[in-house]
Amino acid sequence: MRVSVDRDRCCSSGMCVMNVPEVFDQDEEDSLVRLRQTTFLPSQFADLRLAAQLCPGGAITVTEDEPAEIDG
Repeated sequence: MRVSVDRDRCCSSGMCVMNVPEVFDQDEEDSLVRLRQTTFLPSQFADLRLAAQLCPGGAITVTEDEPAEIDG
């Protein structure tokens, strides 16, 4: 899973920080979203999807990894 943030779309609501504080933070200068980490545990996936859904500015994008193909 990959997560990206678009600071130009961020409206500083803080919903992401409230829901997944270990992943998201707000910049002290302008309160815009920033990522605290770039690799994620499977236990965080549902929370990351929720943070993206709750973001009023649509600033968070979650991209699911493609499943590996199995030869056989």
